[in-house]
Amino acid sequence: MALEKDFFDQVFQVVRLIPRGRITNYGAIAKYLGSPKSSRVVGYAMNASHEATPKVPAHRVVNRNGMLTGKMHFSTPHLMEELLLKEGIQVKNDKVSRFDAVFWDPSKELNI
Repeated sequence: MALEKDFFDQVFQVVRLIPRGRITNYGAIAKYLGSPKSSRVVGYAMNASHEATPKVPAHRVVNRNGMLTGKMHFSTPHLMEELLLKEGIQVKNDKVSRFDAVFWDPSKELNI
């Protein structure tokens, strides 16, 4: 349990670094944290992030295809998309438009 909590905390730290108006995916975070096969665990962390302090901008994390797969874990079915739209990220049919243009890769962006 402690290891999982530590991993969740590491995920939250990375997600807090995603700039406004950018998105990343579960796999990119897992890879950055040195655990490339842990995309699903990153997803579990995002599900648990809504109660974390300080706030975690979980709406900026999507699946590898840009789909809003975590939207059901927000307080309303459309909140994830609404938050992305407020940041200038266009979404069509639950998928981020221009995914490559707004993608933020922590392994490249954080130079670590």
